[in-house]
Amino acid sequence: MHETERQRVIIAAVQTRPVATVAELCEVTGSSEATIRRDIAALHVQGRLRRVRGGAEALTPPEQGGLMGRPFSVNETINIAQKRAIARAAVDLCNDGEPIIINGGTTTYQMVHHLTDRRLSVFTNSFGIAEYLIHNSRCSVVIPGGTVYREQNVILSPFGGVVASHFYAKRMFIGCQGIGAHGLMEADPMIVQSELGLIGQADELIVLADSSKFSGRSSLILCGLDRIAAVITDSGIRDEDRQMLETAGVRLIVAETTAQADRQATVA
Repeated sequence: MHETERQRVIIAAVQTRPVATVAELCEVTGSSEATIRRDIAALHVQGRLRRVRGGAEALTPPEQGGLMGRPFSVNETINIAQKRAIARAAVDLCNDGEPIIINGGTTTYQMVHHLTDRRLSVFTNSFGIAEYLIHNSRCSVVIPGGTVYREQNVILSPFGGVVASHFYAKRMFIGCQGIGAHGLMEADPMIVQSELGLIGQADELIVLADSSKFSGRSSLILCGLDRIAAVITDSGIRDEDRQMLETAGVRLIVAETTAQADRQATVA
């Protein structure tokens, strides 16, 4: 992660909680403690945050608590070509008339562009996904009650939801903070709590994760690989990660970007 992008993530993180610790910022940026401390010092001098013992805080304390993790606005610009290809492959798994769950995230959000001519029943905790589908598709849309977390563009409730507990889905499409031998990882307990409730409502769990997510790590495990039906990723996936999924019995779908597909067609 480049310095400018990393510092955007740090500033966003301190705006969502009373104090963002160095350890939390290391986890969400994937950077070393020394790097984070240098960034905090620089941003403190620039007057963009306040350095405190063990971390940093916002100059103006947030009125609403937030979620740990990179903001939607930062994540949506990362590996965008791969995310679009992955989302396209995800929609290819859907059949008209099916009920599906689409969890909030920048990769899952890209699915909306391919759902405009479909007729599905969609449950989503993403305010952005719901809004797009309402205005640009014939899908029926169901959303949970709760608080809108603007930075991550999701709706979450600490009390669970009656609607979510009664919504059956053929498939649930979900992103992640990271994926490894222990399973899917997320950055915030609220997200884990919400996703655990939804996972149980779907026959199949489909993970949308660009190849960089296989190097991502977090302290929170959402579920093991044995719960995952398929992973959709890009051609950058490493051989050892392919083997990991094969050993766990997880179906692997490799999505090609438009540029890759065009090159193959030209060669053929």
